[in-house]
Amino acid sequence: MVQYFYNNISYERNAISHFPLLFLTGSSLQVETFWVCYCHLARPSSLPSPTDLHLFKEGIRPLWEDSANSSGGKWIIRFKKVVSGRFWEDLVLALVGDQLEYSDSICGAVLSIRFNEDILSVWNRNASDHQAVMSLRDSIKRHLKLPHSYVMEYKPHDASLRDNSSYRNTWLSR
Repeated sequence: MVQYFYNNISYERNAISHFPLLFLTGSSLQVETFWVCYCHLARPSSLPSPTDLHLFKEGIRPLWEDSANSSGGKWIIRFKKVVSGRFWEDLVLALVGDQLEYSDSICGAVLSIRFNEDILSVWNRNASDHQAVMSLRDSIKRHLKLPHSYVMEYKPHDASLRDNSSYRNTWLSR
């Protein structure tokens, strides 16, 4: 059960609204079923900057304030534009296929397409569960086969609310 959202930020800069593109429901969603729909969506490299793509579990909105997200946080990885699409697709398939450790603590993922870089983030439910947060980081690194040069950052959503920023004042991790 997955919701896929598209938000072209330049379209509604100050609104908290997202455009539901795709709702897949069923008792057991298969990767193949999702792929049939996903392969018809525009690739990240063809989307304008700034744009956000959101993939969240059913019933969870891609907002810090959503009850499923409010106590959580997110792992952040910054990519060069030429490689972000591949990492996004690998992550999307891992999430839909339930391939990451601590998957029940994952709320969703976001690809933020920006002018100079793209930013991938994986949102989790509980920022205070250090073991789950660090295990999720390790699982993401393994599954995406991230080179050692990539730095992962973590930020609790309550900190994002306090400083009104997704990406400032993060914890760095290699």
